[in-house]
Amino acid sequence: MAVQAPFGRTLSVPRDGYTLHAEAIPPASDDARWLVFGNSLVTDLSIWAAQAAALAGRYGILRYDQAGHGQSGVPQAAVDFDDLGGDLLAVMDAAGLRRATYVGLSMGVPTGLAAHAQSADRFSALVLSDGQAKTAPGGAASWAERIDGARAAGMGAFAEETAGRWLTEGATAAQRAELTAMIAATPFEGFESCATALKGYDYAEELQRIACPVLLLAGAQDGAMPEGMVTKLKPAIAGAEMQVIDGAGHVPCFEQPAAFTAHLTRFLEGAA
Repeated sequence: MAVQAPFGRTLSVPRDGYTLHAEAIPPASDDARWLVFGNSLVTDLSIWAAQAAALAGRYGILRYDQAGHGQSGVPQAAVDFDDLGGDLLAVMDAAGLRRATYVGLSMGVPTGLAAHAQSADRFSALVLSDGQAKTAPGGAASWAERIDGARAAGMGAFAEETAGRWLTEGATAAQRAELTAMIAATPFEGFESCATALKGYDYAEELQRIACPVLLLAGAQDGAMPEGMVTKLKPAIAGAEMQVIDGAGHVPCFEQPAAFTAHLTRFLEGAA
């Protein structure tokens, strides 16, 4: 059964040619910190349902659908991560947040780094999961191939293949069905827009400018991702902590929500 997050206030945030959908759950205390969650490619804000359910009340929770995903509109022109980082700041503005901890998954990692590059003082801490600071060598060709494949086969077939690649053999049938449905519901044009942005981005230099606390998380079975984060991101960010989550692939917040939330909670308590 899918985890349901508490009901929050819905926000509609206008951007240049599209509108972003966001949901804000206020904390129990006015002086509590806020957490902002950014989803991966071909998922939506519900990928964070377990974390929102576990942390609501103690923290303010702001989740949003990145451009072209979930209930957000599809950009009518090409976007890059400077645009997507601007989206994150615009969502924070719409929710009235001057400063928050950002938690980003996969595509949400360069989104957060782009936003940090634009306005570092908006972030009290960063939690970066299963993502990179720059396009990997050969990544442009790989993304072009995936875009062409999804265009030819349709998002349903693409969803089956992607969910199978992202989850481990230990994932439940319910998890597989939920993630597959989430991916399949993403409009091709939304996937294409953000996947095109993933073909060529580079925020590696931004890592050295990060002065706030940083937690790096990766699924142990997410291919080369854990090693890449350990060898490339961690040494470049002063004081960064790295944790690897067993029994998880590319979406540990979804596949192993209890372990992910435990690491996140402990980090938040230490970053207070």
